[in-house]
Parts: sequence; C-alpha cells; structure tokens
Amino acid sequence: MKKIILYFLIFVPFLGFSQQKITLSECYDLVEKNYPLAKQTNLIQQKSTLEIDALIKAKLPKIDLNAQATYQSDVIGLPTALPGVQSLNKDQYRATLDVNQLLYNGGMIDANSKLKDAQSKTLQQQVAVNLYQLKSRINYSYMMILLFQDQRELLVAKQNTINSKIKEVKSGVKNGAILPASEQVLEAELLKLEQALTENSFQRIKEIQNLSSLTTTSFEATTILEKPFTNLETNETRPELQFFESQQAQIEASKDVISKSNLPKLNAFGQAGYGNPGLNMLDNSFQGFYIVGLKLNWNVFDWNKSKTDKQALDIAKQIVTSEKEIFETNNQMQINEFQSEIYKMKSIIKTDLQIIQLREKVVQSSDSQLRNGVITSSDYITELNQLFDAKINQKVHETQLELAKINYQTSKGIK
Repeated sequence: MKKIILYFLIFVPFLGFSQQKITLSECYDLVEKNYPLAKQTNLIQQKSTLEIDALIKAKLPKIDLNAQATYQSDVIGLPTALPGVQSLNKDQYRATLDVNQLLYNGGMIDANSKLKDAQSKTLQQQVAVNLYQLKSRINYSYMMILLFQDQRELLVAKQNTINSKIKEVKSGVKNGAILPASEQVLEAELLKLEQALTENSFQRIKEIQNLSSLTTTSFEATTILEKPFTNLETNETRPELQFFESQQAQIEASKDVISKSNLPKLNAFGQAGYGNPGLNMLDNSFQGFYIVGLKLNWNVFDWNKSKTDKQALDIAKQIVTSEKEIFETNNQMQINEFQSEIYKMKSIIKTDLQIIQLREKVVQSSDSQLRNGVITSSDYITELNQLFDAKINQKVHETQLELAKINYQTSKGIK
C-alpha cells in the first residue's frame, strides 16, 4: 500500500493530459507584466502627467476673492476742517476680486515640465533595471527545473533497468544459478531509487513555486519547460546604460531650470472692488473701484547662486559618468567569466561522453557476468550506479553550460 501511495506522489503530477508549456522568454514577459514592482511604471507616469498638468495651469489666470472688515484706533485726518470733507470712519470695509495673468516668465513652466518628464523617465528606467535584475533568478530556477526533469528521466530509466534485472535474477534463483541474496540487493536498490524520485519531485515542485512567485503566475506541477534558445551574438543595450543616460538628461533639464529662473517675469493684474472708503480716501462712503497694471520682476544679481548650483550639477554629472564606467567594467568582467564557464563546460561534456561510453561497456560486461553467476548483484549495482552517476553528471554539466549561456546573454543585454 505504501508503494502505491508513493507511486501516486511521484508520478501522478507528471501525467496530465493537457500539460502547460512555458518558455524562458515567456517567463521574462510575465515578470515585466505581473511582478508587483512592474506596477510602478504606470503609477510613475500617471504621477508625472498630473504634476506637469499642475505646472501648465500656472499659465491660466489666477483669480482671488478677498473681503475684510477692520476697526482702527486712529485714521488719517487733516489739520484743519475743509468744506465738504468728512473725517474717515474707524470702521472700514472692502471686498475685491483680484486677477493675475502670467505673460512671460522666461519659459520657466516649460523647463519645469521637461524636468518632471526627465525625472519620470529616470524613475521608470530604475524600475526597468530592477526588473531586469530578476532575470538571473529566473534563469537559475528555470534551469534547475529542467535539470530535475532530466534527472527524473534517468532515474526512471534506471528503475526500469533494475526491475528488468530483478525478473532475470528471480529466474536465476529458481534455477539455482544465482544466490537469493542477489534479489534482495536489487530490491533494496529499487527502494533507494524511489527515495531519489520522491526527493526529485519535491525539489522540482519547490523550484516551480519559486518561478511562480517571481512571475506571479500559477504553474501546475505538470508544467513543461521548453529548452531555452540562446543567442550569444546578442548585442542589446542593458537597461542600466539607459538609466545612466536618463540621469544625465535629468541633470541637463535641472540646469535649464536654473538658467531660466533668473530671467524677467512679467504679469498683468487687475483688481475690482467695493468698499468704504474706496480709492478716494477723502470720500467717506461705499464706492466701487478698479485697478489694472503690469508687474515686472527681474532678479538681476543672485550672488552667483545659479552658477554654484550649475557647478554642483556638473559634479553630479561626473558622478553618473563614473558610475556608468564602473558598471561597464564590472559587467564586462561578468561576461568574461560566463564566457570562460561556457568554454570549460563544453570541454567537460566531451569527457562526459567518453566516460559514459566506457561505463556502458563495463555494465554490459557486468550484466553478462551476473547472469553467469561470476559476480554478485552488489558488484553489478556498483557498476550500474557509476554509469548513471556519469549520465547525471553529464546532465548537470549540460545544465551548467546552458545556464552559463543564458547568463552570458543576460549580461550582454536581452529584451
């Protein structure tokens, strides 16, 4: 009964009729679409749009409604009384409608709008950089799942070989050509294989769960991962480089804002009101009034503040350039490491094939010797294990080679 339960635990998850298939490229797309960080791209854009819209509204007339009532301890008075002139009341009232219209500010609003847009692009590119860095984690989980799939196939093949050998040994035991202990050795090895298959199944499920978390997508246990296609000649641009360019553009936009901050600003204004007194301070009665005019403001000397601010931004620009150079150096070192790993694994895999060919010949010889009672089942299992260990090592090395290729491709830049 335990064997039946174990069989369902290991094999049923892989027997789906309509198995889900996924590629590495699709996993990348899912991360860029579903990962919580990806939502920030649209939010940053929406925030920038609202901020720019708020800046542009500064071009519209500014309208204020003001009202006040005051009581003064004293008022302006004349030294002598004049005919028809009344002294002012100590209680005064005024209500005004003030309108201010910006006519010219040296392009300050447009410059700030461009700065907001540059800041938005920098933040969005930072999100793209963080999402791109998740690809290395996806690469690892994806290739580990493929490795567990390959290992499982080898374990099942080994299981079938031992089951077949058990039948042969049982026949030999009946005929007295093989000792009964030989069958028990094979059955013990079969139990070890069941343990290995159970461990393989859980390890695969764990990596599928990791991949599901990264892509925020539910994958079934039966999901089949297709072998990735690698293009070592890819020459895409890393998002980090675009991020550095966005930072440089933001700094230039900030310098433009500083340049325009000292240009003259011209406003038209108007005021219409009703109060006591009005503009005629000698008329102590409620009356309407209005004022219209132009106002010019020009900061002709700011003690070199603008120059200092620009110098600080120039230094910031040099820092960004330095960070870019550091990234390019480290990235090239990483590319060289992956390239070296690719060459190394190719060489190792060639040796793996030679080892497997030799081990297969040894197992064939051991198989014949076991039938004839020359060796024991333990001796046969030892040789069989070495053959399958060699095959598993080959799969591990092939996975390491593909992972190195994918990481090399990711380091160079891939969409």
